[in-house]
Order: sequence, then C-alpha cells, then structure tokens
Amino acid sequence: MTKIRKIAVIIEETRIEAGRQIDPPTRKAVAVAVIENPFAGRYVDDLTELMDTGAELGALLGERCVQALGIRPEQAESYGKSAMVGENGELEHAAAILHPKLGAPLRKAVEKGAALVPSSKKMGSPGQVLDVPLGHKDAAYVRSHFDGIEVRLNDAPRANEIMVAVAVTDSGRPLPRVGGLTHAEAEGKDGLR
Repeated sequence: MTKIRKIAVIIEETRIEAGRQIDPPTRKAVAVAVIENPFAGRYVDDLTELMDTGAELGALLGERCVQALGIRPEQAESYGKSAMVGENGELEHAAAILHPKLGAPLRKAVEKGAALVPSSKKMGSPGQVLDVPLGHKDAAYVRSHFDGIEVRLNDAPRANEIMVAVAVTDSGRPLPRVGGLTHAEAEGKDGLR
C-alpha cells in the first residue's frame, strides 16, 4: 500500500489573455501526491512496487482532477504526468511510477486517451517547481493543446519522498492560432490524429 503523506489539488483558470476575454475560461487542474519512496537510499533491481503505485496514483489523481474541474470524464481534453524524486531516490523511481502502469487508469479517469501521456521526471528538493507537460488526450497532433502547468509544494519532496503529479484540462491554450488539427477534427483512433 502506498504511503501518501499529502495530496494537493490546484485549479488554474484563465479568464483574460492578451487583453481579451476568454469565454469560457480555459481551465487546468493538477493533483499532486507526496509519497514515501520505499527504495530511498538503496539500489533495488525490482521496482514493481513503484509500478503498482503508479497504477494507484493514475486513478486517484486523474479522478481528482476531473472532479476539481467539475466535468464528466469524456469532457477532459488534455493530460500530463510528472514526478520529482527527493535526493535519496533516483530518476528510475520516477520512471517506474510514471510509465508502465499509470497511463491506463488515468485514461479511464478521462475516458479514452488514445495519445501518449506527456511526462517529465526530475530530482528535486522541497519547494522546487515541478513542470507537468500537457498534450491532447486523443490526438497528439492537436497543437492547441501543447501546454503545461507547474506545481510547487513548500515541503515536498523530502529526501525520502516522491512528488507525483497528474494534470487534466477541459480545453487547450487560450487564443490558439498556430494552426494544425483542431480538437473538433480529432478522431482519436491512432493517438496522433
């Protein structure tokens, strides 16, 4: 069972951009869990425990984001994931959480999710910023949804912890105008278009 010290959920809502009213506002939610790193301070070959933690957090944090936005799962438009490992851990601990098993439960939380979930991982210390990249959940070529959100917790991650974040949006960037496939045109069959 994952030892979670703290969960935080943050909503960012953009109402005005470049002096223009954004109606409806663009909204992003990021949910963060600060967990104990069971492998802090030692090398371990088998990272299955952290992989299983990824599955647990993909569901929990994805659902928290959807709830925070007050939308139905199918209304989610983009997503992303990220992890920051405290100084007694290693980057592979973040990879174990983010890659093998986190994606499927996150996709269930946002209904579908044909595209790869953008991700980042880093080593860090309390109060350091963690960037969560964002991309369209069903079609990676939807440029209006290339974005990100940052999160910082003043007391995480501690040396023996991992800070794990999942972000979900109900829209793309405000005032997108770099062309390409639009959200309305996306088919979500191959994860690209």
